[in-house]
Order: sequence, then C-alpha cells, then structure tokens
Amino acid sequence: MGLSRQQATENRQLIITAAEKLFRERGVDAVGLTELTKAAGFTHGGFYNHFESKDALVAAVMNQAMESRARRLIAAIAQSRAMRADPIKRQIDWYLSLGHRDDIESGCPISTFAGDVRRLGAEARKSYADGVALNLDYLADALDGTNKKERRKRASAILSRMVGTLILSRAVVDVDPDLADEILKDGRRQLLLALANS
Repeated sequence: MGLSRQQATENRQLIITAAEKLFRERGVDAVGLTELTKAAGFTHGGFYNHFESKDALVAAVMNQAMESRARRLIAAIAQSRAMRADPIKRQIDWYLSLGHRDDIESGCPISTFAGDVRRLGAEARKSYADGVALNLDYLADALDGTNKKERRKRASAILSRMVGTLILSRAVVDVDPDLADEILKDGRRQLLLALANS
C-alpha cells in the first residue's frame, strides 16, 4: 500500500528540514545525499520519491528559508509598530546581536547562505534573490520618508551592512572571539549612528 498524500507531504518536509539544518551548519556543497537521507531517516530511493535531484532539494530549502525569513521580518516590523518602536533600529539590534550571530541554525538565511548561493542551481539562486528583494521591500516600507526610491536605497545599504557585519563576525568567532565581538558591536553602533543621521 502506498503512502497517503499527507504522509508523502510530511516526509518531503522532513527531508527539507533535515537538509536546511545540515546546509546551514556545513554549507550546501559539504553535504552529500547519503548524509542527507540518513539525517532525514530515508534511503536514497526514498529521497528520489520526493526530489528529482539534490539541486531540486536545495531549491526547496532555499525557498522555505527565504519565505520564513520574510514572514519573521513582517512580524518583527508589526511588533515594533505596535510597541511604537523604530522597526529598523530593532531589526539592527537583533540582526547584529550575539544571539543571532551564534544562531546559524535558525538565523537569517541571507547571511547564512551568502557564501553558497553563487554555486547553487538557477532555481535556488532565484529564490535567494527574490528573498533579498522582498526583505529590501519590507525594510524600505518600514523607513521614514515619502520618496520610495530613496527608502529602497537606504534599505539596501542597511541590509548590506548588516549582512556583511554578521558574516565577518561569524567568520572569525571560533579563532578570535574578541575580534568577532568587536566587529559586531562596532558594526551595530555605526549602523545605528548612520540611521539616526539619515
């Protein structure tokens, strides 16, 4: 007897979830199908019942990660507005925090997958690019000002600085924690200063 549609959907999600965890921890290229299927509790054959290739899985992972990030950003902006707090300032404070830096498993996929994305298949790269664009839209909408084009430019600068700061801090934290903390702290301070002066 075959799997029910619901069970097949659940099994597919198990594979995506296991893959996202491994990809975040070690990078997409460092994870093979044998390890992926074992982590998800499936065989190679079971994997191919859900995905035609590793590239198809990577695209599904990227799509899920970027959609999840967009939902979390929307919720964070709404929460900030409900608290009458500056949503951009709160986003900077969270993004460039020690907790977010150390939370590779569920942190922002824009920074987590930045080093991998150029080597991925076209569909995964498109999901990543669409996710970045969506984040820019939401950040731009949260900024003050009437000129939409200028808000989008500011959002691009803010996101770029946050991602770059986080990536550098993560890159050195294992060998030089003090330097990693300095990069994060100074990056956050300079970005908040630029936000206050804009």
